[in-house]
Amino acid sequence: MTERAAIILAAGVSSRMNTQLPKVLHEVCGRPMLAYVLDACREVGVAKIYVIVGFGAEQVEQQFDDTKNITWVKQNEQLGTAHAVMCCKEYLKDFKGETLVLCGDGPLVRAETLSTLIGKHQMEQAAATLATAVLEDPTGYGRIVRDKYGNIQGIVEDADCSREQLAITEINPSYYLFNNRILFEAVEQVKPDNVKKEYYLTDAVSYIISTGHKVVAVTAVRPEEAMGVNSRTQLSVASKIMQKRIQQELMDHGVTIVDPDNTWIDARAKIGQDTVIEPFTYIHGDVKIGKACRIGPFAYLRPGTILENDVVLGVFTEVKNSLMADGVRVRHHSFIGDATVGRNVNVGAGSITANYDGHNVNRTEIGDNCYIGSGAVLVAPLVLKEGTHVNAGAVVTHENATQLPGKGK
Repeated sequence: MTERAAIILAAGVSSRMNTQLPKVLHEVCGRPMLAYVLDACREVGVAKIYVIVGFGAEQVEQQFDDTKNITWVKQNEQLGTAHAVMCCKEYLKDFKGETLVLCGDGPLVRAETLSTLIGKHQMEQAAATLATAVLEDPTGYGRIVRDKYGNIQGIVEDADCSREQLAITEINPSYYLFNNRILFEAVEQVKPDNVKKEYYLTDAVSYIISTGHKVVAVTAVRPEEAMGVNSRTQLSVASKIMQKRIQQELMDHGVTIVDPDNTWIDARAKIGQDTVIEPFTYIHGDVKIGKACRIGPFAYLRPGTILENDVVLGVFTEVKNSLMADGVRVRHHSFIGDATVGRNVNVGAGSITANYDGHNVNRTEIGDNCYIGSGAVLVAPLVLKEGTHVNAGAVVTHENATQLPGKGK
């Protein structure tokens, strides 16, 4: 089986985004853009990943400091895509396998597309293979130039296109697979003979063609996948596309989303079968929801929330960093933060856990079968034993909790 590496280009500065944050760290549905590219590479069996970093390199590395099989490669000057690849030469000079080259600001990449690219490359026994897309409006993208037989002749960047080439709708979304040895032979020959005076990886492809090696292009990239993110507007568009993917996968696995257009679910969230998500629900972070729950409408679930099975959250309920066991009911306009809530607990409308005392965030523990009346305030740190009954409007502290009636007394 052919060994495979990946080079991910993530060093650039995006002036159009008007940001101090490295572009690849901007989030799409709760995850940095770069995370999606890394995932796609791993799904197609890439064992070695080299990420080219430049602007904000330390921030990028820190964001992924617990991620395995990544080698960070510094590009001190951003002199183009071929120059970025050359920065990996010392790591890959003796590598005899295939090397993917992708952009870190392309979060919509799918593993299925990379699999098609790899399959075509191996079937054709090519030196280089490109996955291309056809767009109604190709403005801004490099054009795929083919001869009358359909063979690829080269890639021309948008800024360097002639009038005839600008009319080409097949574009290069920067999905490449190379024979590694041939790749590095080619990038060494690239010269900055273009409008931007940069070293283009597309010129390396042209060089490979000119030396008689086989280069093929497979039109496998969906239009939505072709989009890189270079502006806040494109970031928003990418997020909407990703949100549709997230929700479609959940619905395919048995989750009911009543109004997808008015629901937002983080890419990291896990939701069980037969759970119903009502409109205007916002699920943010690594939230886990079990089976047969009912959430919302207008519910807000924050990071660290775990709902087991048959949990119901009412209108305008917010939950943060809390565990709710089977059968919990939290009614409207309630807040549960930093709490462990036992089985079959009922929390009345407007009740809250007061988890922050101005200095520390404290936890509340509520035992099984407790009843919390409407408008109650549970002041953490606090432990309520099994079967405790809290009257409506009560303010419960550690000191007065022992006075509450219940099975746990």
